[in-house]
Amino acid sequence: MQKSAYEIYNELEKLDLLKDSPKFWWPNAGTFEVVVGAVLTQNTTWRNVEKSLKNLEGFLALDAFVTLHEDVLKIKIKPSGFYNQKAPRLLQLSHNIKDTFGTFENFQKSVSRDWLLEQKGIGEESADAILCYACFRPEMVVDSYTKRVLKEYGIVFRRYSEYKYFLESDLKKHFSQEALFFAFAKFHGMIVEYSKKKSVLKPLH
Repeated sequence: MQKSAYEIYNELEKLDLLKDSPKFWWPNAGTFEVVVGAVLTQNTTWRNVEKSLKNLEGFLALDAFVTLHEDVLKIKIKPSGFYNQKAPRLLQLSHNIKDTFGTFENFQKSVSRDWLLEQKGIGEESADAILCYACFRPEMVVDSYTKRVLKEYGIVFRRYSEYKYFLESDLKKHFSQEALFFAFAKFHGMIVEYSKKKSVLKPLH
């Protein structure tokens, strides 16, 4: 019998995977840095993203980021790879946020998933990561780790939206609306940490 998303959540929770992680798992959650990180992490490892973020110290707030010249940004984010694509996309995104919402705080409160998906270089995974970890919205992030963990349970879907619905709909039955964002952030974080530490952990089932 197929396990529910909530049962998988509870199995991961028993492993205490987030004991050494920040409160919301993603570093500096609730800041513009998450927006930058969500784009930089595409097609690379988080270790490389950390190098780029370190190079960007002093520019990881919206008002500072929009002052960067594209050529300078390319050099700073080079460790993350695909910098010729990511630099212009990040600058365009930051200017669009500034032009549309004025401040990052207003962006957090007012941005929609549809608006994010209209931005060049922002797919469903990046949009949900921004909404969850930058804006504290109840959106579950589905990445390659998520798909691999679910496959261990024999759960495979064709579309991103199907994975997202499977994970979200069950947890919505068990958490209040206020607690849902934290549950989704924690669930995704546990999946990633389990995947990284899998070789030294007992199998989930």
